[in-house]
Amino acid sequence: MTGLRAPRSLRRRLVLGVTVLATLAVLAAELIGFLVLRSWLLDGVDQRLADFRPMPASAFLDTRRPGKPEPEALPSDFRVYFYDARGNRLPQKLGTDDKPGPQLPDSIDRLPTEGSPTSVAADTGDGNWRVLRRDGPRDLTVVIALPLDTVDGATSRILWLNGLLLIVTVAALWVLGREVVRISLLPLTRMERTAEAITAGQLDLRLPDTDPQTEIGRLGTVLNTMLDRLQQALREREASEGRLRRFVADAGHELRTPLTAIQGFAQLALRSDRRTARERREADRHVAQNAERMSLLVDDLQLLAQLDRHPDYQQEHVDLLSLAADAVSSAAMQRPGHPVRLSPLSDNPADTDTDTDTDTDTDTDTGEVEGELDVVEVVGDPHRLRQIVENLLSNAHTHTPPGTRIQVRVGAGRAGARTGGVNVPGRVSMAPPFPAGTRVAVIEVEDDGPGLTAADAQRVFERFYRADPARTRARGGSGLGLAIATAIAEGHSGRLELDPGQGRGVTFRLVLPLPSAN
Repeated sequence: MTGLRAPRSLRRRLVLGVTVLATLAVLAAELIGFLVLRSWLLDGVDQRLADFRPMPASAFLDTRRPGKPEPEALPSDFRVYFYDARGNRLPQKLGTDDKPGPQLPDSIDRLPTEGSPTSVAADTGDGNWRVLRRDGPRDLTVVIALPLDTVDGATSRILWLNGLLLIVTVAALWVLGREVVRISLLPLTRMERTAEAITAGQLDLRLPDTDPQTEIGRLGTVLNTMLDRLQQALREREASEGRLRRFVADAGHELRTPLTAIQGFAQLALRSDRRTARERREADRHVAQNAERMSLLVDDLQLLAQLDRHPDYQQEHVDLLSLAADAVSSAAMQRPGHPVRLSPLSDNPADTDTDTDTDTDTDTDTGEVEGELDVVEVVGDPHRLRQIVENLLSNAHTHTPPGTRIQVRVGAGRAGARTGGVNVPGRVSMAPPFPAGTRVAVIEVEDDGPGLTAADAQRVFERFYRADPARTRARGGSGLGLAIATAIAEGHSGRLELDPGQGRGVTFRLVLPLPSAN
């Protein structure tokens, strides 16, 4: 099947569409003009026919007597024909014979009705006449005729002129339309080139046309937003893949160390039985320590995998004050070398009691505070939330020298720069911030130790990251404690954040949303 196919190019389709529409508009205008002009010319001829008055009847009757000459020709293009009372056309007529006359019927019955002009063809040739029927004297019928040479000539010239004008118009529209469409589509052309450059690898490029007042500009804005999100997703994927590779490498390294120790002592045990009892006890102790370390590491890895895949948290009301008090009491008994104190969350850190008593203390006589320690309840898993507090306390004990004071604060408030939950300069967190003013519950663990550098603070929540790699292996740390605490906090729709101290100490803060009031 053959036929015209629409062009695939948008530019050609626009040019073709504009040209076709403009051509139809010009044709319609020319047709209307032609019909109006022809109607006006015919009205003029009809008016002349209506105003024409032939010679008196007596003069015409005299011309019918034998021996009388024919009447003189009319001084115009008019022709007058006569029909007798019986309806037959008479041979007499008025007017000149220099051109073919109208083609009239021999019987009056075939003439048009009286008072209604009509057009008839000429006797010979291509001419046309306009005729009008009237009643004449003595039962005669008069037919007045005028040639339409002027009308036909004028309309013929108009048709030729319209045809020429149509051709010129279509050609001009095609040429100018292509240029106008090309200029109008320049933003799309620039978008195309930018898209090609982005495809080639220049991912930071963006579409230049973003005028919100134009359709192309709005499209550019939407595409730029989409590109930003795609680039952000690519960066997050690359970062996630990097973290995964680093995680696998770190996990392998951490597991390799105890496995190597166990393998070495096992080979030593198989190689010789001439060891003393003390040597065998020492080897067995190292095997047990490394096996325990590997078991703890595997347990932490399994817990992280479970928290990442499908965490299963209990949903019950948890009293954070009681939870923190239990964790503080346990820490104070297990590590008496670090004084730990429990106090309310205040608006000013300087207002917080800094007593160095090693026992857990809930006395709030520390300046401007909110009175006694208040009960703060959230909805969550009490065991997992206590695990966060214990991890934070263990982290403070492990990475600070003996005698370092540790302060635990519990309270509620609105998310802000001091209370926590929002991003401020220097604050580090892996979770998104809360909207400012959100009602939150807070547990802070602050130590007065050596603190962290800015570079260490930025990576402290990463898995297997150690600010001091030499210290954790000797003390049994795997670098997963803060990562586990972060995962649990995010599983409770909260976040764990770090505020590095000014020169000394750090503050870890657990921020959880408070349940909505009924």
